[in-house]
Amino acid sequence: MKKNFPLQAEGKHPDRVLEAVKHEIRKYFKRERNRDVPKGVDFWDFDCKVGLTADTAEVVRVSGVIEAVDAAAKTGATAVYVEILSKHGVRVLRNHLDEGGPDMGDDLSEPH
Repeated sequence: MKKNFPLQAEGKHPDRVLEAVKHEIRKYFKRERNRDVPKGVDFWDFDCKVGLTADTAEVVRVSGVIEAVDAAAKTGATAVYVEILSKHGVRVLRNHLDEGGPDMGDDLSEPH
């Protein structure tokens, strides 16, 4: 989805317009996540950008899309650009030792 959402509409309260924009974004995420994933893919991942225009849009995490739209609305912008592109996501299992965590084979007889 690449869309420029107006944040002001004649005859409508700006808060209601903002809520409608956020609802449409959440609905898009839900619709995309419910699609069947291809073989060898674990989940749907997303590349997201939010800004006042397509040229000034900045990359944001999925969890930050709604907050970025709120921030744009608080600046008094008349419109906000949202780009959400779905992609294949594959889970990567991390080894506990690779993360720098405590070694499970430590001598537990010594008090810490």
